[in-house]
Amino acid sequence: AAFLTQSVCLEETTVKFEIWDTAGQERYHSLAPMYYRGAQAAVVVYDLTNQETFGRAKSWVKELQRQASPSIVIALAGNKADLASKRMVEYEEAQAYADDNGLLFMETSAKTAMNVNDLFLAIGE
Repeated sequence: AAFLTQSVCLEETTVKFEIWDTAGQERYHSLAPMYYRGAQAAVVVYDLTNQETFGRAKSWVKELQRQASPSIVIALAGNKADLASKRMVEYEEAQAYADDNGLLFMETSAKTAMNVNDLFLAIGE
């Protein structure tokens, strides 16, 4: 698991994010509670060119809703928006799921940085 920090400046304050990136790998699953216990936010990422990853993201959301702090902010990020022509998860499907589950939702691209900053700004708000 990778650890990094990121600070985001909002109008009134600066929010410092301490980010644990487990890449959703199965071998980290049993350790996951160690990462999200006490967390104030979680970003669950799926690959919008791969329907299976959306299903796994839903499982993570369920687990966070069950086990993490009741006040946790959960953001769902559909990554690889730069590969929209290969899309397997429709924007509307993911947005509806996010709405039904009280999640922030954005499509992002780690490659082009599209919406990555905006996602952290939205969480910080």
